[in-house]
Amino acid sequence: MTTQDTLIRAEALSLHYGKKLALDSLSFTIPRGRVVGLLGHNGAGKTSLMKAMVGLHDHEGRLDVLGFEPRRERVKLLEQVTYIPDVAILPRWATVDQLIELMTGLHPRFSAERARALLRRTSVKTGDKVKSLSRGMVVQTHLALIAAVDAKLMILDEPTLGLDVLSRKAFYEMLIDEWCDGERSVLISTHQVEEIEGLLSDVMMLNEGKLVLDIPLDQIDDRFVALKHDPQAAEAIAAAHPILRYRQQGESAALFDGHPPADVTRLGQRMRPSLVDLFVALTRAPEINPQR
Repeated sequence: MTTQDTLIRAEALSLHYGKKLALDSLSFTIPRGRVVGLLGHNGAGKTSLMKAMVGLHDHEGRLDVLGFEPRRERVKLLEQVTYIPDVAILPRWATVDQLIELMTGLHPRFSAERARALLRRTSVKTGDKVKSLSRGMVVQTHLALIAAVDAKLMILDEPTLGLDVLSRKAFYEMLIDEWCDGERSVLISTHQVEEIEGLLSDVMMLNEGKLVLDIPLDQIDDRFVALKHDPQAAEAIAAAHPILRYRQQGESAALFDGHPPADVTRLGQRMRPSLVDLFVALTRAPEINPQR
């Protein structure tokens, strides 16, 4: 992969809050034209990583975003990176038109015409005040403003938190239809794993600050094997040390990292593991697996 194809490169990236280690020696790359899901439990380090990418946190190790060092070259970086944090708000007193005017004056790569075109996909009117909009309409307005910036990278931290399923669907449809073009990349942090799996090209999973999975979705079947099996085979399956044993549509199933022996494979029927299955297998909530 050439440097031009890589939008983000991290090498031995660590981040501390005092004595607490939030990110533990992460190394990865994100190429252009990808939609990457960043998954992990609360406190796994997702928000810390995203904030480091936009220069909001000091870090150790190397972090290169679009050729910039985020902390030192933040102003230049933010001309080409857009970011919606999990606590994103819009001023309630403003109309949508006023927000468009504000963005026009603030960002050199913002297009008011494009913002208005994106808003026509929604039920939001430019004369509406933010305080009159529903939560879903505010989120769609925010996306329209951010997507109207001619950027190379969009970073979204729980962008649809608290929205109903229809609002979430509308948000992701606008994102994929209007912003993803095969050249720009999106990094999305979310807990709604099953909803976004079909949108993603890649997935990264964090567990207690460590990167436990970094893989294109089209390579999951090459690495992981899920077997649906009869209860009578449970003991033999367990002896092969799967990383997860679970129920799939009422039937017993097991998930392996790598290919189990042929005699074990013959005991079940292979199926594609879902991101939810992988998430459960590779991460543990702190209350389930307390750190000692």
